[in-house]
Amino acid sequence: MAEVAIVGASGYTGGELLRFLIKHPNIEIVAAASRKHDGVPIHKIHPHLQNTGLKFKNIDPEDIDADLVFTATPHGASMKIVPKILERGIRVIDLSGDYRFDNVEVYEKWYGIKHEHPLDAVYGLPELYRDEIKKADLVANPGCFPTGAILACLPLVHKNLTKMIVIDSKTGVSGAGINPSHMTHFPECSDNIIPYQITTHRHTPEIEQELKKISDVQVSFTPHLIPIIRGILTTVHAFLEENIDVEKIEKIYKEYYSNEPFVIVIDETPEPSAVRGSNYCHIGGFGIDKNNRLVVISVIDNLVKGASGQAIQNMNLMLGFDETEGLDNLGLHP
Repeated sequence: MAEVAIVGASGYTGGELLRFLIKHPNIEIVAAASRKHDGVPIHKIHPHLQNTGLKFKNIDPEDIDADLVFTATPHGASMKIVPKILERGIRVIDLSGDYRFDNVEVYEKWYGIKHEHPLDAVYGLPELYRDEIKKADLVANPGCFPTGAILACLPLVHKNLTKMIVIDSKTGVSGAGINPSHMTHFPECSDNIIPYQITTHRHTPEIEQELKKISDVQVSFTPHLIPIIRGILTTVHAFLEENIDVEKIEKIYKEYYSNEPFVIVIDETPEPSAVRGSNYCHIGGFGIDKNNRLVVISVIDNLVKGASGQAIQNMNLMLGFDETEGLDNLGLHP
């Protein structure tokens, strides 16, 4: 039995971590940390988590005693917390953007923040870095958009089939976090589609970083907010370097992901509702037009495979558990 703690347990990703960890057979939650809700039963904030006996507690990072800590805190906050936890010999999975970049200057440019405590971390995408994650003390959990985008592109860049990729993603409102804003206010986002940061979204360099390690590919990315609660649908437009038929593309994808427990290549066009609440990524919708443009579609739940579920997948690897432990539930459809 391993002991884990969550810093930032009152947000959406904190709630999802709690939802999965409460049922994990090899985990004891020793702290659900929240400064704002000290002493409050967790079901008062996360009403689906009844009868757990857990309460939020206001605990300083240097006072946490656990085998592993999840920091589900905003970018800029994690960098102040993570080093203090690591100094105590406790392993960390950080769900913010603070440790995802190999080059701290890229982080500072795109996030507009001076990094106070740069550290080496393993990028927490198991489909790429499974062996490194197992040995890591600090894992930087990927962003939600990059997870769906990178998984949709990996077989293409590994085969060096394209030099230019255009990525269009639609996300549910929960991706903006628990604190409301003008854009996520119901009258603004309901019955509406809102493109935002159309050429300057800070997940662009994260996608580029990982794909360029494999092949010299150019990436363009634009996100949109759509009126659903959960889910990301990513449409990849890849301009192929050679003539190739769709059947061969599908075979490449199925072979590439044949041993991955949470990536399923399907024959149909993926739908976000099919993976809602689960740690699965569905990839499909393959098509090639007369301009040799390949279209590939992926779907994930932004709060699960795009955040907390992937973090628990990484935890399982780090602590020596079966990678799928506690994560094998299927999506909720409809």
